[in-house]
Amino acid sequence: MGNYLSSSLVPLILLIIVCYGMIKGVKVYEWFIEGAKDGLKVCVRIFPPLLAMLVAVRIFKDANLLNLLNNFFAPIVSLIGLPKELVPLVFIKPLSGSGALGIFTEIINTVGADTKTGLIASVIMGGTETIFYTITVYFGAVGIKKIRHTLWGAVMADLVAIIMAIFMTNLLFF
Repeated sequence: MGNYLSSSLVPLILLIIVCYGMIKGVKVYEWFIEGAKDGLKVCVRIFPPLLAMLVAVRIFKDANLLNLLNNFFAPIVSLIGLPKELVPLVFIKPLSGSGALGIFTEIINTVGADTKTGLIASVIMGGTETIFYTITVYFGAVGIKKIRHTLWGAVMADLVAIIMAIFMTNLLFF
């Protein structure tokens, strides 16, 4: 019964919206078509910056820059208590959610979910954002070319989230 209810929920909501629009005298189909046109225009505006971002992430991965960054930053991140295994996650998460998920899965499979490293990785995955992807999509959708202070604010928020992930995991679990 629950499976039937959950699979019929979206069509039921659509039916309610259409019926309500018809009762109010709204031209539902024409408004739907106008909305679809606007949505397509947004997709066309978003596509070039999104494609550029995806190509940049792929080049970053294929050029093996991740290992170079990992080795370079390992001594620095040890000062704040970030395990060396999490350096790739910290660098990929702002660029690519799917790339970060792949690295996260590898970390969990290697060290385990209940370890200190696994717990910190879990909190980082939930507490940080794919900054560059989000800026690309949302600013590109409305045609903003100068992001001003958004990037630095987002990077600072991610750094605070990473530091708090380390601190809170140590405080609550170890």
